[in-house]
Amino acid sequence: MKPRSLRLVLGDQCSLSLSALEDLDPKRDVVLMMEVQAECTYVRHHPQKIVLVLSAMRHFAEALRSRGVSVDYVRLDDPENTHSFAGEIARAIGRHAPEQVIATQPNEWRVLKEIEGAGVDCREDTRFLAEISFFRRWAQGKKQLRMEYFYREMRRATGLLMEGEQPVGGEWNYDANNRKSLPRGLIPPPPPQFPPDAITREVMDLVASRFGNHFGRLEGFNWPVTAAEAQGALSRFIAERLPLFGDYQDAMAEGEPTLFHGLISTSLNCGLLLPRDVCDAVQAAYRAGLVPLNAAEGFIRQVLGWREYVRGLYWLKMPGYKALNALDAHRPLPEFYWTAQSGMRCMDAAIGQTRDLAYAHHIQRLMVTGNFALLAGIDPDAVNDWYLSVYADAYEWVELPNTHGMAIHADGGIMASKPYAASGAYINRMSNHCAKCNFDVKRATGEGACPFNFLYWDFIARHAGRFANNPRMAMPLGTLRKMAPDRVAEMRAEATKFLDEVSPLP
Repeated sequence: MKPRSLRLVLGDQCSLSLSALEDLDPKRDVVLMMEVQAECTYVRHHPQKIVLVLSAMRHFAEALRSRGVSVDYVRLDDPENTHSFAGEIARAIGRHAPEQVIATQPNEWRVLKEIEGAGVDCREDTRFLAEISFFRRWAQGKKQLRMEYFYREMRRATGLLMEGEQPVGGEWNYDANNRKSLPRGLIPPPPPQFPPDAITREVMDLVASRFGNHFGRLEGFNWPVTAAEAQGALSRFIAERLPLFGDYQDAMAEGEPTLFHGLISTSLNCGLLLPRDVCDAVQAAYRAGLVPLNAAEGFIRQVLGWREYVRGLYWLKMPGYKALNALDAHRPLPEFYWTAQSGMRCMDAAIGQTRDLAYAHHIQRLMVTGNFALLAGIDPDAVNDWYLSVYADAYEWVELPNTHGMAIHADGGIMASKPYAASGAYINRMSNHCAKCNFDVKRATGEGACPFNFLYWDFIARHAGRFANNPRMAMPLGTLRKMAPDRVAEMRAEATKFLDEVSPLP
């Protein structure tokens, strides 16, 4: 008997509560899952990202089969594989002749267009805490789409960390309490370990043979690939690292790539964890007195605020958002983004651990690699492709707004009211990288001057006219006006010389 429907499950949709599976009848419906080459190579994804997605898919297929669900699973090494979603949907329709094809709406623009073109009926992705329509209503008529105000609406809508109509503790945001540098002698707990099982090892061999020339090391793969492992990662985070997450979430330290961070974004973004469950668990820990308020609020803000906000912004502004280049940035990406050999200790640490772990925490991404790209005027397409390529949790819906809008201000202020530009002083305050660096963080010119210093002032001078009416840029612009013209010229000459050596304009 031909199936009533064919249900699509994509690689970032490994959730039993997926809307495409809600009314599934195991006796009359078939689930289609597809490993396709195009998804591994539209950017050259880190091998660990590819292993994570393919292994999570294979484990999820087994979980469905254990529930009596018929799964039509197309493997990457299937000789008949067309290696595109449209091609594999067409082949599956030919095999099963279903009455209809149902999917949950993909979270990337390009995938949605391909799926829609294949004649698929797409349902709302109900795993998120805010429907896209909710965000559109919130954004309608607003001149500025600031995350903080969206976050407050989400707190009210969900009741998370609320006491009636008021936020717990009397404040909406405890970010001011979340900016401590790591004190000497404080050693973060090690991350949980998830040794690859037979399914993951098989995927690792496949990825090594097909994508071994992609940036990144496959050895040491240690990401959760099942819902049970993801829940274990969440539990370990809440018990061991969340209590100090609030204080040190912006800190950076030599040899401590994970610090007190959750390490669950990979599980959230491929569907192994649900955001409401995560927020509820963190709130419960706070209510039980196990974690302080600044830690619970700081983490919930990342999920309920930022994650939901960037998704809403992505769907509100795409596809034109990706093409914006408000700062007229055109330099190519320097080679050291691939080699981790810039000589700048903070950059090399962030890029090196990205190569080894497919991971860097948000301050490394925003205020080190992103800050450098902003100051240097690196082409937004190159920057976005790099971020999308190298991180295990990167999908365009979440990567693009964070990089394009937050890190490099390419959207001209749609997302952030000012560019997140900083000199070496910020990195020195929030890390211990500078003490052992080849460059002197206290110098802005001359032999051994920190590149972040002269690049910062070159950036401010280059865009002084553009930001003249921005009140949040008044302080650096005022400082620039007070500087001796000869000193400004010297720093700008240093910047030009440095950039022409590391990323010459084509």
